[in-house]
Amino acid sequence: MQGGERAGLLYTLAGFMLLSVSDALVKGLAGTWAAPAMVCGRYLAAALLLGLVLARQEGVAALALPRSGLQWVRGIAIALSAVGMFMAFWIMPLAEATTIAFTQPVLTAILGMVLLGEPARRETWIATAIAFAGVAIVLRPNLAAVGPAALLPLLGATGLAVTMVANRASRGQASVLRMQYWLAITATLFMLPVVPLLHATGLEPFQLTWPHWSVLARLLLVGGIASTAHGMIYMGTARADAGAVAPMTYGQLLGATTLGALFFDEVPDRTALIGAALIIGAGLYMWHATRQPLAEAQTEADVGR
Repeated sequence: MQGGERAGLLYTLAGFMLLSVSDALVKGLAGTWAAPAMVCGRYLAAALLLGLVLARQEGVAALALPRSGLQWVRGIAIALSAVGMFMAFWIMPLAEATTIAFTQPVLTAILGMVLLGEPARRETWIATAIAFAGVAIVLRPNLAAVGPAALLPLLGATGLAVTMVANRASRGQASVLRMQYWLAITATLFMLPVVPLLHATGLEPFQLTWPHWSVLARLLLVGGIASTAHGMIYMGTARADAGAVAPMTYGQLLGATTLGALFFDEVPDRTALIGAALIIGAGLYMWHATRQPLAEAQTEADVGR
């Protein structure tokens, strides 16, 4: 392994572990403000910041709203994903919510086959069966404890999977910076009417109050940490092959387990560990299955030189 690739792996691992710090801070905000309002504020801040950078680099005209429906699908899906994960962190152990969310790669593969016509690989179906066996194991005690709300991490995983598929389908529509801006602004515009509509239902988790300044400060900290983490992940994938760094994503689960135990007295039991092992195993199996043809193709290319 070259020094650059090794550095890439370390950057990526550090980035994903830093994401677990952001998740732990979100969990610490439980009950301080409605989750939809937090999500709206998060993406509004991102849209303003990205908008300033975009206007400077590509001109004010680049701030126009996207016309492509796929861009709105991306924004709506990521907003729903964030709401699902915020609420999941509040009612479930951090490690278990994160574990269930790691079904996202499998869900992305399935949606890619259904919506994009990607090849139906046997390995995908095997990984799906294994992953959802793990989900069933992790969910069972949580369903008993909190009811259907235990399915919120699946909403988070599904929303992110839809975003990933929409990303693939809309490749090349704009620069990376403008795509990031569109994601943030469409998520914000979707959440702006959703927040008061949910408040109007009268349901306690959605009730709006004026947040304490410390809540807003911690939300800014969450955004800063998450942005730093994504920057480290970007630097990692720029230095090493994306397939090589894929297993580093499980650093987020390691971080979530550690932080949950240290700060929230949440120690996974044997059942949760078995379910997590199945979900992680499914992801690694699918990663290995997709890497093998690439390695064989590279070997054939080397032989043919």
